[in-house]
Amino acid sequence: MRRVLCAVMAHETNTFSKDLTTLDTFKRRDFYLGNQIAEVRRGTRSNFGGSFEAADKFGWQLIHPIIANANPSGTVTDEAFEYICGQILDAVDQAGGVDAVLLHLHGAMVVDSHHDAEGELLRRLRAKVGPKVPIAVTLDLHGNITPLMAENANALIAFKTYPHIDQYERAWQGAEILERAMNGEIEPRVLLARRRMLAGLDMGRTQGGPMKELVDEGTALEEKGEQLSVSVFAGFPHADIADVGPSVAIAYDAKKPGAEASARTTAERFMDRCWETRDYAALTFLTPEQAAKKAKAEEQGAKAPLVIADYTDNPGGGGYGDTTALLKAMVDADLQNAAFHAICDPEAIAEGAKAGVGSTITLTFGGKWDPTKGGGPLTLTGKVRVLTDGEVWAYGPMGGGVRREYGPSMVFRVGGIDIVFITNNGQALDLAQYTAVGIEPTRKATLAVKSMHHFRAAFQPISREVVVVDSGSLCSENFQTFTFKNVPRPIWPLDAVTDPTGR
Repeated sequence: MRRVLCAVMAHETNTFSKDLTTLDTFKRRDFYLGNQIAEVRRGTRSNFGGSFEAADKFGWQLIHPIIANANPSGTVTDEAFEYICGQILDAVDQAGGVDAVLLHLHGAMVVDSHHDAEGELLRRLRAKVGPKVPIAVTLDLHGNITPLMAENANALIAFKTYPHIDQYERAWQGAEILERAMNGEIEPRVLLARRRMLAGLDMGRTQGGPMKELVDEGTALEEKGEQLSVSVFAGFPHADIADVGPSVAIAYDAKKPGAEASARTTAERFMDRCWETRDYAALTFLTPEQAAKKAKAEEQGAKAPLVIADYTDNPGGGGYGDTTALLKAMVDADLQNAAFHAICDPEAIAEGAKAGVGSTITLTFGGKWDPTKGGGPLTLTGKVRVLTDGEVWAYGPMGGGVRREYGPSMVFRVGGIDIVFITNNGQALDLAQYTAVGIEPTRKATLAVKSMHHFRAAFQPISREVVVVDSGSLCSENFQTFTFKNVPRPIWPLDAVTDPTGR
């Protein structure tokens, strides 16, 4: 029985965040060791769910030491990184060696001592397992893919959807490549292409535009058997590192004559298209006040909710999740039958819990990490409606049946707005984040969510319309407002670039 190592180490690091990511940060999100993993992931449409099913089909012994997936935040501490790496590397020795590796990483993790955290993990892993053991990695399409990653992996496989609803399918794709490699049918290698770009491809949106165009073309090449995998990465621009930005990674079969040259031609052509379309943007942003005014004008008799997304305080991109500009605009507009998800403020929840359900109290909350980004603290009087432990079972398109823990949570009603408070920061991905605290989202006239795009998988189908807001928070796409020190210069859009290849 072949032994295949499988693990999750995932974090999207916003290096401009003041909120350092510790081992405790990982433990507050998705953190499981050893035998716990099968209990929480078998039977789910998740990356590990797909991995277990593939192992059953191919007759593998799956070695699964750890799932460590923290909510996006600031730089990861060395202590956390070394612990997670240690669990993965030690598992190889404890198993007496492995025949293949299937990792589920993010691609934009930054550590105190390693700006390319995934590359460093893969470097160490390659040194341990040797050059012949195939390594396949699934990655977020917002990964900043580096030469070190490409050098030490046999396949780098990006999600094809944003919202990311194909993690299960990409796990299967990686598993099938590994099975063929172990059988000697193929010799996968990775070819990487990049440009002097901080951002592009419409931030990875796959509903239309250049990202969809390239993803669809890449999928067609896979289906024809011309390449093993074609992965288009939009990159994660809120990372001040050398290897930031969009890229294309193609896994080709080194046994096939001319495969490397074909992969290089395709990757460079795809990146040329990325450069040509660098100004393409599908979204129009409203101010918080414009969105609240629209909601007020339309709330009477609404049959479905207007969904307002606080795009720039996206906890899924490292936003603090506690900025208040949008909520203040909603309160000032006196919205009725509205709900807001969420303010991350454990102290406010503790005050609400002390007062008890049904109590009317005055709370000062939010804007605590950086009052200059998206609004400072608000002081409001309202009623404590609900207190929960924060457990949510997410069965929507992004959830796949996975349990999520948001820690002690509260619903605080101010006027006609039910405000959800959470302890463990996280963006709105699933309707259960509302229903678990007693709010029926389909019955609201207005729903506010802190999320860039992932919310659309669950919330757009129930909405009458979706609008997005720039509240001036940490995930703003106005990159000139951030101080970059480590990115290569010149780089678009910070500078004029005459040679996008950087050669």
